[in-house]
Amino acid sequence: MTTARASFAKPRPPVQPANVQSGAPSPLGPFANPVIGAATAAGFFIACAVVLVSLTGNPKAGAPVVRLSLAHIADTSAPPGWREALPTESPGDAPFAATTVALSVTAPTDAEPETPGGQAIITLSDDAHLDGTPQAAGVALLPAPFAGLFAPGATGALPIIGADGRTPAQAYARPAAANGKPRVALIIGGLGLNAKTTREAIDGLPPDVTLSFVPYADDLQSWIDQARAAGHEVLLEAPMEPKDFPVNDPGPYTLMADGQPQETTRRLEWLLSRATGYFGVTNYLGSKFVASPTAMNVFAGDLRQRGLAFIDDGSASQVGGGLPRASADRIVDDQLDGPAIEAQLTALETQASRAGHALGSGFAYPVTLEEAARWTQGLAARGIDLVPASALTTRR
Repeated sequence: MTTARASFAKPRPPVQPANVQSGAPSPLGPFANPVIGAATAAGFFIACAVVLVSLTGNPKAGAPVVRLSLAHIADTSAPPGWREALPTESPGDAPFAATTVALSVTAPTDAEPETPGGQAIITLSDDAHLDGTPQAAGVALLPAPFAGLFAPGATGALPIIGADGRTPAQAYARPAAANGKPRVALIIGGLGLNAKTTREAIDGLPPDVTLSFVPYADDLQSWIDQARAAGHEVLLEAPMEPKDFPVNDPGPYTLMADGQPQETTRRLEWLLSRATGYFGVTNYLGSKFVASPTAMNVFAGDLRQRGLAFIDDGSASQVGGGLPRASADRIVDDQLDGPAIEAQLTALETQASRAGHALGSGFAYPVTLEEAARWTQGLAARGIDLVPASALTTRR
C-alpha cells in the first residue's frame, strides 16, 4: 500500500517553459494557455460526437413508436373532499404523464378536424395494452377518438353524432350480449385524482365494471386511454350544484341550478372537452341541480344533441330527457366498512335476481375496490351476468 506524505515546505513556483521565461512567443500560440486549450479540446470532442451520431443515426429511429403529449388542465382544482378520501400517494405514484406505444397513426383528413393539444387519432390492435404488453383477445376497447364522432370546440374536441347516425353512446360503450341471466352492473367513480387507486381500479376490476372519471384530473385522456385498453367503458363526471353549496363546492365548472342556459351549456362544453372516449356522463353531487326542471332540461338537451348517455347515482331517477338513461339502484359504499359494502353488493345481486337487472355505484376507496373485486369473481358461478352500465340504459 502506498502511503501519501504531506509536505509542509514552502511551495515552489511553477516551472515556466523556456520560451515563456525568455519572452519568446510560443509555437502553440493562444492554445498554450491551459484554459483556452481545455475549452478547445472539449469543443473538438463534442463536434466529433455530433458527427458520429449523424453518421450512425439513432438505432431506435426505425421503431414504430410515437410519443403522445398529454396536456395538463389549467386553472382548475379538484372538488374538495376527493383527495382527502384517498390514501396518500407515494413518489412513484405520480399520474401518468406520457407513454410510448406501438401505434398506427392516421393523419386527419380535410373532412376530419384535427384534435387539440397535438393528439393523434390512433389505432391499436385488440390484443395489446397501451404499454405494449399482450392482453387477452377481445378485451381491449379501441382508442378514442373515433373519426366522425368529434368536432372542435372553443376549449377542445367535443363529442358529436356521426353523419351515419352513430352516437358516442353507442360507439364508446362496451358491447354486452344478452344471455337470459339476471344482469348486474357496477360503476366505480372518483377516478383520476389518485394514481394508485386509479390503477387498482383499471387493473384489478373486471372489464365489465364501468369506470367514472373526474374532469379535473391531470392527464385525464391518458387515464381514459388506459381504462379502455383494459376493456373498461368510461363515464365522465359532471359536477352539479348541491343543496349546501358553497359549503360543499364541486369545483369551478359546477353546473348551477339557477344558471342561465348559455352558461350551463358553456360549462358543460368545457367539461366535455377535457377528453374523449366516454359513452356518457354521470353526476357528481347535484341535489339542487337535478331538482330544477329548467336546469335539467338544458343539461339533458345538450347531451341528447351530442349523442351521449346520462347515468345518475339515483338522485335523478325520475328525470328523462329523451336520451339513453339509467339510475343507480343503490350506493354500495355509503358506509366505509368491508362487511357493510359486502352486504350492499349482495343486496344488489339479490335485486338483479328478482327484477332481472340492477345497477350499483361506488367510489374508488381502497376498501370498495377490494370488496368489489372479490364480489365480481363469484357472480358467474351464482348465475349472475356482470355487464357494463351502458347495457342497462334505456331511452326515456
